[in-house]
Amino acid sequence: MYFLFISGGEIFVVVVIVLMLFGADKIPGIAQGLGKGMRQLKDATNDIKREITETAEKQGIDTNLAKGLKNDMKSIKDNIKDNIDDVTGPIKRNL
Repeated sequence: MYFLFISGGEIFVVVVIVLMLFGADKIPGIAQGLGKGMRQLKDATNDIKREITETAEKQGIDTNLAKGLKNDMKSIKDNIKDNIDDVTGPIKRNL
């Protein structure tokens, strides 16, 4: 099992070190603090995105351009994938 290029053994060592440093009774409080911090970061990011979008709309900038480009790129990617599947399909069947 790998999580962000860290193997299971390395995760185990980190968990043991954290338990030794903080003790089992402090771990839930630390996890709660990390969770709150991550939530605040996510909320701040969403606020910044909202402000940028509102400012762009006030200035008359088309905010749907990025969405359109994203949809176009997705359709191009799907088209390329279908073409590759068409080429490799017979090869896979012969193996």
